[in-house]
Amino acid sequence: MWFLLLGLLGVALKYLEVGMVAGWSWWIVLSPFAMALAWWAWADSSGYTKRKVIERENRRKQERIDRQKTNMGLRTSNGQQRPRR
Repeated sequence: MWFLLLGLLGVALKYLEVGMVAGWSWWIVLSPFAMALAWWAWADSSGYTKRKVIERENRRKQERIDRQKTNMGLRTSNGQQRPRR
């Protein structure tokens, strides 16, 4: 995502001819898009993206289970118990 933002900023500055970016070659200005493409190719082929999705789903699932146990007055997975009223 950072590569895309950097690329969009570079294209905007180059197009509007702002500062030193105006003198840069278009190859330099567009290179963050190539790096973003390489990053996405690596992340998908290595399983990095899928691992992050699974970790996020597992964390949300455990939070939901803990919240339901707390609401029922049972101990949560981290050993805390809901205070009695």
